[in-house]
Amino acid sequence: MIKISTMLAGHAVPFGPPGHFSAIHKTPVAGKVRVEANGLVCDQQGDRARHGGPEKALHHYPLDHYASWRTEHPELAILLQHPGAFGENFSTLEMKEEHVCIGDIYRAGTALLQVSQARQPCWKLNVRFSEPKMARMVQESRRTGWYYRVLEAGDIETGDPLELIQRPHTDWPLSRLLHCFYVDALNYDALREIAELELLAESWRKIAVRRLEQHVVEPWERRLNRPAG
Repeated sequence: MIKISTMLAGHAVPFGPPGHFSAIHKTPVAGKVRVEANGLVCDQQGDRARHGGPEKALHHYPLDHYASWRTEHPELAILLQHPGAFGENFSTLEMKEEHVCIGDIYRAGTALLQVSQARQPCWKLNVRFSEPKMARMVQESRRTGWYYRVLEAGDIETGDPLELIQRPHTDWPLSRLLHCFYVDALNYDALREIAELELLAESWRKIAVRRLEQHVVEPWERRLNRPAG
């Protein structure tokens, strides 16, 4: 059974260009922590318009990916010695994007969580790693991690099992979703399916609808590149 090997939280601080804030620097938390609709009560987000909220209540990033990043980019190894480099709330082993499906429901402690979406990496990863292409590399690797919505509030602590309760979309692992969004980006059959995935966050379904209507992939530069300032 998969267990939460580390649970993490952070505080919003000035970050990057003037006027921007982030809580991407997460550190381990001990003991039971309450999780509610917007995530861990001890956690913060620096930009609530783009981070956090009910559809991004908790971020999960596989610790398994750290070894790959260290091998491929040894210059980043200092930041990759411990969980928290990617702003994650949950760190685990042996649970990656190919093992998790949209809409999966997990029991963690006394809380009930549901996978809502994969992560769309943004420029704050570039600042975090002092690497101007880090967000793009995360997107291209499709080692993005994912988010949960909270179906039932409860208490969670490091070491709690993540028990799979229900898997309504066995044909939509996150690895397939990420491939459709970032590789086979104008596969109209897949986009029609994505647009109808009610358990997928609405923002992702809207992107699929726009691609179907406009027959073009939306620009990614603003999200991936650090703003001027």
